[in-house]
Amino acid sequence: MSMATKLPDISVSEQLAQRIVAQRAEQLPTTVKQKCEDLLIDVAGLCVTARNEDYIKATLAGCDDEGSCTAIGHARTFSAASASFINGTAAHGEDFDDTFEGGPVHAGAVIVPAVLAACERHRPDGASALLGIAIGTEVMCRLSTVVPKAVHKAGFHPTAIFGVMGAAAGVGAALGLNAKQLVDALGIAASFAGGIIEYLAEGAWTKRLHPGWAAQSGLRAVLLARGGFIGPRTVFEGVHGLFYGFAHTTQGDYGALIGDFGGRWVTETLAFKPYPCGTMAHPYIDCGKRIAARGVKAGDVKEIICEVAEGTVHRLWEPLADKQRPPNGYAAKFSTPFLLATGFVRGGVGLDAFTERAVRDEDVLALSSKVRYVIDHDNPYPRDFTGHIRAVLNDGRVIEERQPHFRGGAHEPLARADIEEKFILNARHGGLDGERARAALGRLAKFYQGKIDLAFLRG
Repeated sequence: MSMATKLPDISVSEQLAQRIVAQRAEQLPTTVKQKCEDLLIDVAGLCVTARNEDYIKATLAGCDDEGSCTAIGHARTFSAASASFINGTAAHGEDFDDTFEGGPVHAGAVIVPAVLAACERHRPDGASALLGIAIGTEVMCRLSTVVPKAVHKAGFHPTAIFGVMGAAAGVGAALGLNAKQLVDALGIAASFAGGIIEYLAEGAWTKRLHPGWAAQSGLRAVLLARGGFIGPRTVFEGVHGLFYGFAHTTQGDYGALIGDFGGRWVTETLAFKPYPCGTMAHPYIDCGKRIAARGVKAGDVKEIICEVAEGTVHRLWEPLADKQRPPNGYAAKFSTPFLLATGFVRGGVGLDAFTERAVRDEDVLALSSKVRYVIDHDNPYPRDFTGHIRAVLNDGRVIEERQPHFRGGAHEPLARADIEEKFILNARHGGLDGERARAALGRLAKFYQGKIDLAFLRG
C-alpha cells in the first residue's frame, strides 16, 4: 500500500462488528429462530447419512487429534477444530444441504458445525448457539451478494470463501467477543479462506471438504482473536482484501452486507433441497418430471433444449459430453443433462441416483445424450433459480415446461414436517433405526432451550 492511500475512519468489518454486538441485546425474530431450528435438524441428518461413506472414512483418518467434541454419527470424539471439520464435510458431502439463492452459498454446512463445536467446547449454552448460528448464517449469506457471481467466475467456491467469514462471525457472536475482537477474527479468517472448483473436472472430492475447512478455520480465527492476535480491519474493502483476492475487485455493494443488518434477515429465505445435487439443476429436474408425467416416454424424445443462465454453464453444462455422461456419481451431481434425464426416467432424483451402477444406466444416458442448452440472457440467476425446457418429440411435437422458482426456497418453502421427514430418511440411510432417529429428532427440536449435550448424536 502506498503512503498516499488513506484508510477509512471506520471500516466495513468495524461496522459489521458493531451490528453483531448490538444484536445481542435484541430478540431474534421467531421466523429466524425457526429457520435455525430447521438448519440444525437438516445438518444433523445429513451428517448421519454420510457417516459411512468413503470420503468421511478418509476424513476421519485425516484427523489424528482427540478431544471432547462430537463428530455426529461417530463414537470417537475430537478437538473442536476437527469436529467442525468432519461435520462440515459430512453435511455438504451428498450435496443435499441448504442453499441461499442470492449467493449461492451453503450456509448450514459451515455455520452449524462451527458453532456447535465452539459451544460444546467453550460455552455449552443453547441460547448462545442459536445466536451464533443466526449471526453466522446472516453474515455468510449477505457477503455472497456484495459482488454477485464474481467469486464463482474467478474460479473459487463461494461457500468456502464466505463460509470462513460467516463462521468467524457466528462463533465470535456465540462466544461473546467484543467488537474489536470480532474485527480481528474477521481479518484473520480471510487469510484462511480458500477453495478452488477444479473438482468439476473429474468429480473429485474436494468440494465436500470446503465447508468443513471453513468451519474449523472460522473457529480458529475467533480463538486467535480472543487471545489478542491482530487482523486487518480493512479485510473486505482493502486493496488486498477478501474481495480483491477472490473476486478481483474491491468495488462491491457493501450496503448489502451492513445496510440493514439486524433489521431484515435474509436467513429467513434459506432454501432446503428436495434433491441431493447441484441446486441450479433442480428446476430442470422438475420440468423433466412433469413432461414424463404427461405420458411422454424417453424413447419419444428427439432432443431437449434447456434455456439456462450464463453463470451456471461452466459448472453444470460444460464440457457438454462429460455432463451428458458423467465419469462418476459425484460428478453426476453437477451434470444437469444427467440429472434432468434421471428425473424424467426414474421419476425423481434420490441418494440412490449416484451409485456407480446408477450413473451407468443406459436408459438415463440415452436421454441425457439428447439434452443441450442455450443461454437465456434474461435469466434472473442468482436472484432466482428457474427452469425452462423444450422437448422436441420424434413426431414433431414440441412440449415446453417452466419452473419459475426453486422448490424448497422462498417462493415454495419446505414445511417443518418436510424437514423432519427428510431427517428421518437421511438417518435411516445412515444406519439409524427409526426409534433412535425419532428420539434424536425430538431432542433436536428443543436443542436451543438448555445446556448443549450432543452425546445423543454419537454413533
